[in-house]
Amino acid sequence: MIDHNTHPPPITREGEFPYWLLAIGLMGAAALVAIFASGLYWQIFTTVSKGVWITVSVTLFGFLFASALGLLLAVMQLSGSLAARQVARFYIEVMRGIPALVLLLYVAFVGAPTIVAAINFLLGWAMDQPMRTRDFPLAWRASFALMLAYSPFIAEVFRAGIQAVDSGQQEAAKALGLSPWQRFRFIVFPQAIRTIAPPLGNDFIAMTKDSSLVSVLGVADITQIGKIYAAGSFRYFETYNVVALVYLLLTVSLSLALRRLEKRLKQKGG
Repeated sequence: MIDHNTHPPPITREGEFPYWLLAIGLMGAAALVAIFASGLYWQIFTTVSKGVWITVSVTLFGFLFASALGLLLAVMQLSGSLAARQVARFYIEVMRGIPALVLLLYVAFVGAPTIVAAINFLLGWAMDQPMRTRDFPLAWRASFALMLAYSPFIAEVFRAGIQAVDSGQQEAAKALGLSPWQRFRFIVFPQAIRTIAPPLGNDFIAMTKDSSLVSVLGVADITQIGKIYAAGSFRYFETYNVVALVYLLLTVSLSLALRRLEKRLKQKGG
């Protein structure tokens, strides 16, 4: 589930040798050698790997949608409109109080049929045949549910980053005659993204792990394929070892990429 604990990240000194990365690399290399050396593990690995694309696509689309909605909510919270602020606050408080799994089930089995019924009611006259709920792919339902689950937390990340920008610079931009959109695009957002990037990256990694929840809908992601293989072969130990390894490879790779991006942003920021 979504992890938003307040514990600070582990402290490492600049230039310190990453022994933790060396340990993970050695463990991963040993696991991969075992997979290539064992016919059984190799078969499980190739089978489970077929779900990587579904896991990545569900996560990517869910995160893009959640980021877009989160940014909109953050701007609404900081706007001068009382109605916009109240609507954004209402959405954030309600959605972040509902577990991601409950949202997933609700969207899949309540939200999707409701949307299909509304489409048929409004556009039924223009369609040759009514739309069916099964025409709404489960993978898209999962992405939409992840968007709803993560957008409140991402909205708070964007809000904190925007508020961290010195108000004096915004006043100066206003004095130069820049419109609110121009001030946000050229002054506020480029500076806020340096503050936003690390927690936003953490949310992306967390969503990659939480995408395993879509297996409850029967979506053929890494977890679902692993469950099916283990149930059919009774090789639970071997199968879930491989499933855990695949997720670890994904999350560690993302973590390293995000660390590199964070360093580049710091260098650009001076």
